[in-house]
Amino acid sequence: MLTYVIKRIGVAIPLIWLGLTLTFFIMRLAPGDPTTQYINPEFDPEVKQLMMEKFGLDKPLHIQYWKWLTSFVQGDFGTSFDRSRPVADVIHDAIYNTLLLNGLALIISLLTGVVLGIFSAIKQYSRFDDVMTVTSLFFYSMPSFWLGLMLILIFSYLLGWLPTGGMLSVNYEYMSAWGQFWDRVVHLIMPVFVLGLATAASTMRYMRGSMLEIIRQDYIRTARAKGVSERKVNFKHATRNAILPVVTLFGLSIPFIFSGSIITEIVFAWPGMGRVMLTAIFARDYPVAIAVVGIIYIMVTMGNLIADIMYAAVDPRVRYGSGGGSE
Repeated sequence: MLTYVIKRIGVAIPLIWLGLTLTFFIMRLAPGDPTTQYINPEFDPEVKQLMMEKFGLDKPLHIQYWKWLTSFVQGDFGTSFDRSRPVADVIHDAIYNTLLLNGLALIISLLTGVVLGIFSAIKQYSRFDDVMTVTSLFFYSMPSFWLGLMLILIFSYLLGWLPTGGMLSVNYEYMSAWGQFWDRVVHLIMPVFVLGLATAASTMRYMRGSMLEIIRQDYIRTARAKGVSERKVNFKHATRNAILPVVTLFGLSIPFIFSGSIITEIVFAWPGMGRVMLTAIFARDYPVAIAVVGIIYIMVTMGNLIADIMYAAVDPRVRYGSGGGSE
């Protein structure tokens, strides 16, 4: 197992480097540059040249790349062109906020999807199964930005139950400890719901299909014939094997969650990495944009690695040898 994990990490490193390199050149080759937001055509060209020298953009592209790569490997992400602050400081709080939002969305979506998928399969063709099938397909095909706007319209403007966006209220510092906790919760409800809904819907469909396939197997019929209780058959023997495809789906859900969080963070004004990256792209703030993309690559890679390890832990038949395969 340890050898397999090390090899997976060894494969992930060049993939991360390739993604960062592509991001670097795509950002550099895009029209415009960081000076466009500071100057206008009436300014002296020398002013623009001085700013290009300040940002280090006056040198050839390959020299810029090599300077960026050596600094990045050493853990120096550079200085933000737009905010004149170290990139690490710019994204420090945003990383925590994004992990909080996406982590809760992923956990809730997987738990909800697995539970609803199991009961939907057990109660196949029942009214509960029909309602869950239609509901899951409806929410899975719904755009996240539209759902977010509808939730704001209903629960914020019409009912006034939840805040329209942000992470904290204006008077957060003057609240009690319980008040501060509850304030964070109410700000999380809608964005977590939007992010986790589509993933929960797909997880439910996967779990239902896998569960239906498993409960028709011969060993399940044998367990019933031996007098094993229906609860034990469904929730011990069947669920343990039916959940394997969902464990694989866990790794595939992470990129979807992160890509969806960019839109969700904009809709709900959530101060996460999605907003930071979008602002950096529009401002041509190359160091910040590349650093955020690199962190997302690392998170996605680690998520897939965790999914592989969970797969081996759930299925005792899977053993990863030194060759990295299963036996």
